[in-house]
Amino acid sequence: MSTSPGQPQQPPAQRRSQPTADAPKGRAKGAPSGGGGRGAKPAEGPKTLKPLPWEPDALAPVISARTIKFHYGKHHRTYVDKLNELIRDTGMADQSLEEIIRATADDPKRIDIYHNAAQAWNHDFFWASLGPGGGGRARGGELLRLIEQSFESFDAMKEQFAQAAIKQFGTGWGWLVQDGERLRVIQTEDADNPLVLGLQPLLTIDVWEHAYYLDYQNERPKFVHAVLDRLINWEFAEQNLRRAN
Repeated sequence: MSTSPGQPQQPPAQRRSQPTADAPKGRAKGAPSGGGGRGAKPAEGPKTLKPLPWEPDALAPVISARTIKFHYGKHHRTYVDKLNELIRDTGMADQSLEEIIRATADDPKRIDIYHNAAQAWNHDFFWASLGPGGGGRARGGELLRLIEQSFESFDAMKEQFAQAAIKQFGTGWGWLVQDGERLRVIQTEDADNPLVLGLQPLLTIDVWEHAYYLDYQNERPKFVHAVLDRLINWEFAEQNLRRAN
């Protein structure tokens, strides 16, 4: 499927989004009890629930501490705990999340491992994509140069990023990624992420309902615009760009 620079792109349809008889599309959305703070009890197993990079109330009023408590302390924790169950005795305990994601992405027999590893990784990346005092504009340098080269202007990129997140049908993610010598905006469904598409993620916005429903109910556009205007972490994007190059 060809797209012009900066246009949202869906991942290939033949991959993980197709359910199998023993691996239904629905992921573990339930949640064990647990706190939502930076000092939350670590998940038991080789994969751990990383601490948040800020205090649970640091993103308020855009994202409330109550949402963080449920999103991080319950949903994110569930993915990590479930992954630890699934990789027990598989030889994957010493592999990084990135290695597990790439190894299981196209294997229907290990789709549950892929889903939970990808969601654990996606959430780590999402928390780092946000920060108190964020939003605004990217500073100068290579990131801004690539944005203007790829999208014509910073504002055009920001609007495409917003629309990718807002218009992602159902659950999923909006991403700003590097694709060779240009940047682009893509959408992914459910747990999918750019790693399995050979792209370098720079930033993401989670648009699963549990990311915003307590604060915004069904007003996803309001949530997405608030994140971009007030929380998105351009320094993190710059770090990811330097790391990739």
